[in-house]
Amino acid sequence: MAAFPSDLAIAKGATLQPLVDVAAGMGIGPHLVTPYGREVAKIELDAIEELADRPRAKYVVVSAITPTPLGEGKTTTTVGLGQAMRHIGRRATVAVRQPSMGPTFGIKGGAAGGGYSQVVPMETLNLHLTGDFHAVTEAHNMLSAILDNHLFQGNELDIDQHNITWRRVMDVNDRVLRNIIVGLGAKADGTPRQTGFDITAASEVMAIFALARSVQEMRERLGRIVVAYDGGGKPVTAQDIGGAGAMAVIMRDALRPNLLQTLENTPVLVHAGPFGNIAHGNSSVVADLIGIHAGDYLITEAGFGADMGAERFFNIKCRASGLTPDAAVVVTTVRALKAHSGQHRIVAGRPLPDGLFAENPDEVHAGGANLRKQIENIRLHGVSPVVAINAFPGDHPSEHAAIAEIAASMGARSAVCTHFADGGRGAVELAHAVAEAAEEPADFRFLYPDEAPLREKIETIARRVYGADGVDYTPAAARQLDSYELNGFGHLPVCIAKTHLSISSDATLKGAPTGWRLPVREVRASVGAGFIYPICGDMRTMPGLGANPAAHRIDLDENGEIVNLS
Repeated sequence: MAAFPSDLAIAKGATLQPLVDVAAGMGIGPHLVTPYGREVAKIELDAIEELADRPRAKYVVVSAITPTPLGEGKTTTTVGLGQAMRHIGRRATVAVRQPSMGPTFGIKGGAAGGGYSQVVPMETLNLHLTGDFHAVTEAHNMLSAILDNHLFQGNELDIDQHNITWRRVMDVNDRVLRNIIVGLGAKADGTPRQTGFDITAASEVMAIFALARSVQEMRERLGRIVVAYDGGGKPVTAQDIGGAGAMAVIMRDALRPNLLQTLENTPVLVHAGPFGNIAHGNSSVVADLIGIHAGDYLITEAGFGADMGAERFFNIKCRASGLTPDAAVVVTTVRALKAHSGQHRIVAGRPLPDGLFAENPDEVHAGGANLRKQIENIRLHGVSPVVAINAFPGDHPSEHAAIAEIAASMGARSAVCTHFADGGRGAVELAHAVAEAAEEPADFRFLYPDEAPLREKIETIARRVYGADGVDYTPAAARQLDSYELNGFGHLPVCIAKTHLSISSDATLKGAPTGWRLPVREVRASVGAGFIYPICGDMRTMPGLGANPAAHRIDLDENGEIVNLS
């Protein structure tokens, strides 16, 4: 049997349609399409108003069980479902995040989907695309430079140098930059202080970029960024130090969504890429405001499991956009549920244990607690769930049946999918199930009201979504919460920063753990983005490279073509 071709080989064999034709299928005229090379375009923001009177598409969010090192194929399923809609006579638009180049050159690889369910051109998507990430980097670091210049020029606003919250960013995994000293050298080289770098996806500018509905709103949100606190504990903003205007200028063109297509020419809006751990982990609001009037279905993806990206999609993104979902997909695999049984030790980058491939539906049922909890998390928000069983060649029919039984026990539809190998036709069963779920009466609801105190919001998520017995705050976290309430930030939603590898705050706990409490060690405020984020555990905002990163393999061949990008 011939080896299955690589994602890059499949992508390079794609037959692409002119993007003006792809846009025309969305009802978007050529005057709203700005080419960016031959295979990518930007959609003008005027499309939001021009399409507003058209029928509203069914809005579908794709989430998953708690991730494992195996990868469950969430983006691949999102793309496959979008392609499948055409096979059942429906028109879909897909909306996904742009991947960070840090993980692309690290261990995770790219995020264009896989096999015959990909966004193309995948090289462009996984690398610079249209430079939006670089714009975020430059806007963020512009504010950093203005902040340090304010200190150097006399510190008129009495900024407490021990209470500066704004760091610097770059789109590279580089652990040695997590904590640094700036301003060393001569007096003219600035004010020495400790700071550090985060990865660009973790920037508050990225979160703002993803949540703003217009250039004007983005400018206002940038102005609200809190960069530090003064000697009296009052917040100092980007507007206060004169940085917001320059940032908005840098970010203006980036706010236009990027238009690409799948291997089967389904339109894809690729826009923004906020971190899934400390931000909301969803693609942009403006892309959705366009896509919601561009076909029969708008299919978007939320980062990590339903306890993370989907919860934030519902309670942060939907608050910002005003859009409400009609259905949700929970992606799972046989291998992942076996991993959640606790019977296998799986380490990223190492060979999989042989026992993982043995037929064992009982192990699938044992790991099914995680799937049941994630289905429950979708239903908490009044949304109809559909379980996508992403099939792999080593699976057994009895194991697929076990997943279907788990879904049925929770009152959820399920469908076996082979979209990686078969493209859109491999997700037709899923498309039918999603179409049925989206027709059910909508009962969407937020998990908590805006006016609830911050502690109540945190504890609601901890208890109802994570299954915790309660929340424990360090003295520092308690003081920070009190300060944010005092400074008028209490109305904001919360975005809990915790491990994505468990529903709990302990990455080693699989399934659906109970009998534990959520430890909040620190609380930070992303006032411009519009959320408060409690930090639970040791969350890294600047990843490091592993012993054998993808950067060692990615190269150019003798013809100047990219190789080993995946």
